[in-house]
Amino acid sequence: MTEQSQRVALITGAAGGIGRASVNHFSAHGWRVIGVDRKERPADFPADGLYLQTDIALPENLEMVFREAACFTPKLDALVNNAAYQIAKPLVETTVEEWDLVMACNLRPAFLGAKLGYALLKAAGGAIVNVSSVHAIATSASIAAYAASKGGVLALTRAEAIEFAPDNIRVNAVLPGAVDTPMLRAGFARGHLAAGSEEEQLAALARKTVNGRVAKPAEIASVIYFLADSTQSSFMTGQALVVDGGATARLSTE
Repeated sequence: MTEQSQRVALITGAAGGIGRASVNHFSAHGWRVIGVDRKERPADFPADGLYLQTDIALPENLEMVFREAACFTPKLDALVNNAAYQIAKPLVETTVEEWDLVMACNLRPAFLGAKLGYALLKAAGGAIVNVSSVHAIATSASIAAYAASKGGVLALTRAEAIEFAPDNIRVNAVLPGAVDTPMLRAGFARGHLAAGSEEEQLAALARKTVNGRVAKPAEIASVIYFLADSTQSSFMTGQALVVDGGATARLSTE
């Protein structure tokens, strides 16, 4: 397979739980990957890929990312907007600066990434996969900024799908529930869930799902790949796939 024919995905938050699993999944299926994250390049990042260490909460950094991407590839078959930041504290204690930071990390890059990546996506008839959250449709206390940002990502997904359809660009969202990632465990440390050890809090979350467990990052990565791959989901756009182990299927009163 030549580099011209090989499919290419740009994945933000590529060094974290879901992002790193997504990099591995796409690479295993023969894609070249452009990874973006504030953290250093993981040791196992694919050798044929491009890794950019930068903070995409700053618009000028995201502009740099797509300049570098355009030098790396003439097309983009998938853009996975996965990078996220979470503040877990009561709304009345959340500062304007904290609110703005969450939006700058979670919502604005999904808008600006689509805008900046539009030409590369159009060249491939590519797909955008926005990683929203189950918090976009059902949430809890002390996570208002995060929930609002992910709700915005979901609404943006629908808007982008409508606008980009004439260019054969599909846009869908994944709404993960509880996934065993560093972000989830950091939430435990901030104490916005039930008291107890990290493992006890993880077990408490697991009991709230119909499946009786939290997800592994690789399970979310496989859904992201499904939505990105035009051979599997070619007639899907503007949709939201909830991957939460059945957590939102059960009435909270039961």
